[in-house]
Amino acid sequence: MKNRLNPDLHKDIADIVQISAIPSILNVICKITGMRFSAVARVTDEKWITCMSKDDINFGLESGDELVLETTLCNEIRQHHNPIIIEEVAKSDVFCNHRTPLQYGFQSYISYPIFRKDGSFFGTLCAIDPEPAKIDNKETRELFVLYTQLISFHLDALQEVRELTESLRQERHIGELRETFIAVLGHDLRNPVSTTRMCADVLLQMDLPELANRQASTIKATSYRMQELIDNLLDFAKGHLGEGIQLDLENNNQALKKSIKQISKEIKTIDLNHEINLSIELDEEVECDINRISQLYSNLLGNAMKHGAVDKPIFTEVKSEKGIFSILVSNSGKKIPEKKMLNLFRPFFTTNSANNKSGLGLGLYISSEIAKAHGGKMEVTSTDKKTSFRFSMPRKKLRNLKEKYNGQL
Repeated sequence: MKNRLNPDLHKDIADIVQISAIPSILNVICKITGMRFSAVARVTDEKWITCMSKDDINFGLESGDELVLETTLCNEIRQHHNPIIIEEVAKSDVFCNHRTPLQYGFQSYISYPIFRKDGSFFGTLCAIDPEPAKIDNKETRELFVLYTQLISFHLDALQEVRELTESLRQERHIGELRETFIAVLGHDLRNPVSTTRMCADVLLQMDLPELANRQASTIKATSYRMQELIDNLLDFAKGHLGEGIQLDLENNNQALKKSIKQISKEIKTIDLNHEINLSIELDEEVECDINRISQLYSNLLGNAMKHGAVDKPIFTEVKSEKGIFSILVSNSGKKIPEKKMLNLFRPFFTTNSANNKSGLGLGLYISSEIAKAHGGKMEVTSTDKKTSFRFSMPRKKLRNLKEKYNGQL
């Protein structure tokens, strides 16, 4: 008979049905034992429920059908956790007058408990037949032990997959909310930062006292720092929301030089303690996204300013020669520990140094993503005297790829 089951029991039945090996297990049991009914049953302290069965004697139990728990031998197994094997009820001193064989009309019976990984009782793997069967032997016992362990393994695997799927769903949802928040926040911050910079520019053009001019300069320099943080946040959010680093490629060495020089000038206004020695030698044409390369350079230069030794110059070298375009930024200071070197280009990684308490740990990560987008790479070397970050890319690689696929797009 079928009764209304709670969701947990429905799930347990569905799990057994989902295990593709169960029909084969039931078939093998019937063939090996010669018995004509076999089943996997879910047994609780209130119910006996058929999960799946093989029925060649018209016993009449299908998935979801129930028997009265107290009328089953599986109820006894639930209590003592031991298997029951009966080759012939009529010759059994224990079961010849037992109400269960009399009620259901079987002579042979075998049932083994199924346990979950945590040791809790799930149900039984059982078989019955109206005729006697030779089943109390080592081979049959080992077969049932093997199959109950296999069923237990599959049940636990399904539960683990279910938990992992739910965990991943929650993590994905939280991640999407976090990244959407970052993207919206970064977008909404751009306008007030631009307004702040414009106001600072207006003040700097006015005839103000020296103290006021210095304050206006500080406001402008701070706005550039805020803009850098916002751009890094937006790039991180876009990358994790599927857009990635988008490139607008062009061949314009003059514009590239101008942009790099402007970045150096802007960063210099933020930090007066470091001298910036800039060398630019673009002997070969470079195809790149100038804004992105400038952002990469700004991140590297800002990083050198934060961590470089005070009053020691920052050396920057921008080159295009022998088919390679590269940017090298070096600063004096303490050696970066090997352990930290492994994580420098990971998002939100900071060295926790005194000079980097306001950092988000995205600058080097964004730089490495820009490098990858250009088909290039980031490298870092660090000694007790000098730390250097180097970006390099094949000067012709992007153009060659573009020419190769233009005719196919």
